[in-house]
Amino acid sequence: MQKANAPLFNDPIHNGAADPTVIYNEETGTHYMFYTSRRADAEEEGVMWVHGSDIGIAESLDNGNSWHYIGICQGLSYENGRNTYWAPEILRYENLYHMYVSYVPGIPSGWKHPRYILHYTSENLIDWRFESKLNLSSEKVIDACVFRMPDGIFRMWYKDEAHDSHTYYADSPDLYSWTVKGCAIDDTAHEGVNVFEFCGKYWLITDCWSGLDVYYSDDLTNWKKQKERILDKGGIRKDDGVIANHADVAVNDDKAYIFYFTHPERKGNMLDDTIAAERRTSVQVAELEIKNGKLICDRNKDISVKL
Repeated sequence: MQKANAPLFNDPIHNGAADPTVIYNEETGTHYMFYTSRRADAEEEGVMWVHGSDIGIAESLDNGNSWHYIGICQGLSYENGRNTYWAPEILRYENLYHMYVSYVPGIPSGWKHPRYILHYTSENLIDWRFESKLNLSSEKVIDACVFRMPDGIFRMWYKDEAHDSHTYYADSPDLYSWTVKGCAIDDTAHEGVNVFEFCGKYWLITDCWSGLDVYYSDDLTNWKKQKERILDKGGIRKDDGVIANHADVAVNDDKAYIFYFTHPERKGNMLDDTIAAERRTSVQVAELEIKNGKLICDRNKDISVKL
């Protein structure tokens, strides 16, 4: 049995791969991982190192057990100059790939700046065409997640920082026009929402900066919170001894794999932006399971990924 690498992937350009999401490339017959390519090695003022980021791409030739870097997304330029792209969400619908990516103008040294979600389309997952800037619940929105409802409507969940960093949601009949419906999760501040179906139930996870909170639902609208978090304690694998951040879940038949990133050198729950060593990140993968009706994750278990 081929075992998944641990760490699963490190960005060879800036060593700052974050916010991973995976998708099957119908054209190449391989799997692609898209991620925020943070500039962890940048010696610049404040938090400029988390800005000015491209969307990196890695490819797996073995169903997700190992990955190699193949470049960055092309065609994302939205305004003149160097700008910031974070946390891509990508899905395929009617022979076209759709990306919803967080966008920050410029390379700010602080956090007080507008943030938007931009929509792009592609036929090959490399070259992207701008479609629109989404009109959502505020101008401080990031971290889109899109899931198709049983009735065919697409639903997007995202973080709204102007509304206490809670998760809001919007619906669309066609992936182009979106109508904001309201707040989905408001019990605590969080980011990096991800929604998936597994073992007959809908699940929603968020990055609460102390591991991942878990919610479940029967209708994708009313959510109940699981008492236990997942990936809130460090593991034993290389670069996996700290809490997990901003995850994506891929489900294949009866298996669910969670792709997340870590800051291997950081000691506490929150990142100290002044310590350069703590900026480095690694992408990891683990398997999700259901036990006594609860979503659990043993990050120390050796697994063979089969996307």
